[in-house]
Amino acid sequence: MHDYHHLRHAKEQETSKRTLWITLWITLFFTIVEITGGVLSHSLALLSDSAHMISDVIALGLSMTAIYLSRRPSNSKFTFGYLRFEIIASFLNGLALAVIAVGIFIEGIRRFIEPVAINFQMMLIIAVIGLIVNIVLTVVLSRSMKEEDNLNIQSALWHFIGDLLSSVGVILSAVLIYFTNWYIADPIISVVIGGIIFAGGYRIIRQSYLILMESVPEKFDLEEMRSSLLTIDGIEDVHEMHLWAISTDHYSLTAHVFIPKHSQPFYVILAINELLRGKYGITHSTIQTEHASILPHGEYGQEFLRQHAEQKPDSP
Repeated sequence: MHDYHHLRHAKEQETSKRTLWITLWITLFFTIVEITGGVLSHSLALLSDSAHMISDVIALGLSMTAIYLSRRPSNSKFTFGYLRFEIIASFLNGLALAVIAVGIFIEGIRRFIEPVAINFQMMLIIAVIGLIVNIVLTVVLSRSMKEEDNLNIQSALWHFIGDLLSSVGVILSAVLIYFTNWYIADPIISVVIGGIIFAGGYRIIRQSYLILMESVPEKFDLEEMRSSLLTIDGIEDVHEMHLWAISTDHYSLTAHVFIPKHSQPFYVILAINELLRGKYGITHSTIQTEHASILPHGEYGQEFLRQHAEQKPDSP
């Protein structure tokens, strides 16, 4: 028999799943078209944009996997369910983006040294088609966001906004080559696209790294939260406080609180849970009530008892 969970560690995301399937197949099809066009036209800018599209396919595939895994219930081994896979998928996606960007930089430097003739007409046609595809996908993802708030969809949306910028860059490169015969514009713009990809990859890696390291989410101030808890009647001290994210929208908190010996711990815990839910949106917390003179707390407990005794008024 598994542990009882008052909060279900699973997600049902039908709208997001349908949107991601549509987006994945369209992206995969155009990625193949863009890679073929980049090879035939010898355009590095087009190939770098297709590399970004490949990262989108990987990201969408990982997001789809995360959605299917997140539906699985928690069990005696995975007590938080499979929500953390969303973060693992984000971390892998960020690494893929960074590696692709480095590859674009290396090829860009090589093209600076040894320029390559480019079929700008094919480059321009495919870039325009890519721009249209990215606009369509951005609209599809935006509409899905209005129906169902989902981080995977939001992440994919930002990816395709970046793709829009990349498509514009490729079109600009083709126009410059056509009017100026300045072939160096291709590696220059490809390096700029690579910079955008690397910046996005770094941001994803950093966010997922902080969650995997179970750091306090940036939206919360732990000291301010501790001060809020101390305003609750019956709480004398808050310590051993930990706050972390299982996934990007699923937070957990644990804390120990000192209360007077004759206090009602159930009411204190109820007040804490109501404050956490109402003020911070945290619905998964584990609170341990205790007294410094009963449970040993080493020097911390001794110092608390000493200060507490000094604050009491002298007996008449």
